[in-house]
Amino acid sequence: METKIGAYFCKGCGIGGCLDIDKLLKAATAAKVPVVKSHDILCSQAGVDSIKADIAGAGVNRVSVVACSPRVFPELFEFGKDVLTDRVNVREGVAWCCKPNDEDTQMLAEDCVRMSVARLVNSAPAEPFVEETSKAVLVVGAGMAGLTAAKSAAQAGYKVVLVEKEERLGGWASKFSKVVPKGPVYREPEDSGVEALVQEVESHPNIKVHKGATVAKTVGQPGKFMAALEKGGVTTEVTVGSIVLASGWKPYDASKLGRWGYGASPDVITNVRFEELAAKGRIMRPSDGKPVTSVAFIQCAGSRDAEHLPYCSAVCCRVSLKQALHVRREHPEAKVYIIYKDLRSPAQYERFYARVAEDEGVFLTKGEIAEVKKEADGLISVRAEKTLLGEDITVRADLVVLATGMVPSTKVEPGPAAAEGAAGKTCDPEKEGKTADGKKEAESAELGAKILNLTYRQGTDLPTLKYGFPDSHFICFPYETRRTGIYAAGAVRAPMDLASGAGDGRGAALKAIQCVEAISRGAAVHPRAGDLSYPEFFMQRCTQCKRCTEECPFGSLDEDNKGTPLPNPLRCRRCGVCLGACPERIVSFKNFNVNMVSKMIKAIEVPEEDEDKPRILAFICENDALASLDMAGVMRLQRNAMIRIIPLRCLGSMNAVWVSDALAGGIDGVLLIGCKKGDDYQCHFIRGSELADYRMGNVKEKLKQLVLEEERVEIHELAITDYRRIPEIFDKFLETIRRVGPNPYKDM
Repeated sequence: METKIGAYFCKGCGIGGCLDIDKLLKAATAAKVPVVKSHDILCSQAGVDSIKADIAGAGVNRVSVVACSPRVFPELFEFGKDVLTDRVNVREGVAWCCKPNDEDTQMLAEDCVRMSVARLVNSAPAEPFVEETSKAVLVVGAGMAGLTAAKSAAQAGYKVVLVEKEERLGGWASKFSKVVPKGPVYREPEDSGVEALVQEVESHPNIKVHKGATVAKTVGQPGKFMAALEKGGVTTEVTVGSIVLASGWKPYDASKLGRWGYGASPDVITNVRFEELAAKGRIMRPSDGKPVTSVAFIQCAGSRDAEHLPYCSAVCCRVSLKQALHVRREHPEAKVYIIYKDLRSPAQYERFYARVAEDEGVFLTKGEIAEVKKEADGLISVRAEKTLLGEDITVRADLVVLATGMVPSTKVEPGPAAAEGAAGKTCDPEKEGKTADGKKEAESAELGAKILNLTYRQGTDLPTLKYGFPDSHFICFPYETRRTGIYAAGAVRAPMDLASGAGDGRGAALKAIQCVEAISRGAAVHPRAGDLSYPEFFMQRCTQCKRCTEECPFGSLDEDNKGTPLPNPLRCRRCGVCLGACPERIVSFKNFNVNMVSKMIKAIEVPEEDEDKPRILAFICENDALASLDMAGVMRLQRNAMIRIIPLRCLGSMNAVWVSDALAGGIDGVLLIGCKKGDDYQCHFIRGSELADYRMGNVKEKLKQLVLEEERVEIHELAITDYRRIPEIFDKFLETIRRVGPNPYKDM
């Protein structure tokens, strides 16, 4: 179909008072746009109807909306899958942040129009990748989170396959006699409720339960995952659309806690061991079976400690409060001591803490454990320093309970056991080491916990953070992991209590359902939810450099034994990192490709050197960085008009050739602005800013080839709240460019 562009200009919201709209119309006409119109309020019904009329009557199939930010009324200017729309932000990005009725401001707006035309001419509406897919959900782990996830998905009408490695459903919840209160009035321990939940799950017609089974292997992609379930040497294969990993937690290894007295006496136990004793009835001393008369609880035993668990496990304090009440009920004359670093019983659980503090038989104090030792009479003495009493104290107890922390089941401990665990299993010897289509798999790049046994070239399990929890963008996308279609729920995702685990299960089930529905339409999940584009690879020019397969944050690409990428389109998040990684430029999206951006760069008019009008190009991530730019405009923070903006899906999609094109074309300097990276990253695609920083090496090589100063390219990171920094970043970079001088390629 012939491309026909319509450019529509809004005069409202101060745009018409800042810019010469007639000159903008002429700029569009000069760029050979056949339909050019303006409207006083383009977002009004009349304004939108005028665009629809041209689409229906004049055959317009490319629409340039020259008005406000694309974050405003995002659906208003969508006109169907065959019409490509580009939003040109001349409100927040020009009129609200630059000097009104100024030559430089006008030139900025005109460049924005030309860049939009170039974008539309060199791109096309996205075509979804659609194949027959499954909408079933696989839930791995049948604790509180897994059971709730399975029940939630089943009640929503989806088939569920539930896999539990134990012969009994319920996880930790089935092993506790009582749990911390889950609802009002938050004062007394209560039953977990897991038995009733198990009955509901086992009797639900939409749920197929596999007890005593493990996942031997998982191949494929969302909508088409094939999981091999193994039980007693028998393998069953199931096809599912998405996966919820709810494999839970394990206690921290108490053998490492000798400093807290563990191992010195059988009467120094963990909180988990306490639960086992409580489930049998009255609490007795393990050493001699006598009833306890005093119990000391030591909080944060190995937690919040750089040498053990650096983090707080969130529930240990409340568990000790619950266990203290258990002691007091079973042995009313017993004394209980709770020594803590900080006692954390947040929100409504403050009522539970108050309930325990009211008990005269419970003594609580903040303190640092100095010594735990077994005395000659068999009692355990605990000496604490820096207490609330202002002096050291020593308590003697029949039983000492260490509040050990929670470790996710995905955490792999270094050592021979980990290496043995990496050996793996297969569902079929004939398919060993091969992908679903019979091709050889690449070796796994990361050691995993062997729970899902994925065949991804980047690892057998979900990537984890430094504490062993599955990697997830916890700021914006809880439950999400770096494996599309696989969601983490419960204590495997973060330390949490049973009530929170149940909520997590419901949330993960919703995400799993969203995923299978989106995949069935060929649409992306977060953060470009609904995006119908996907990467296409011109394999004839592929050099098997493996950059795309290694750098994809989501494992979307496997590879054959020669290093040729094997795309899995349904795993793709549409970030474009593969596009930015490829030196041969063989990766493209219909509506985002190397040629499109190169043409946008060439559409910028570069003044002659003697005009003293530097031109700076900023490649900006469309997530936090571009949102910060919008917020700066909303706040009317003034900035210089020498900067031209090209939004990228992610800074990781930035291809070094664009920097070369810009500088070779006379652009004086290039800014790269992305989201923040790090352990508490805000990058919506996990590694975008990190990869852009890494690729600066390639950029510097380009600068050397062009014999240009390194100062002409800078990279910055912005949180969404850093909008006040933008004018300063722009102005300082302009100062740098003026200092190094005009680009010598400007007049060529």
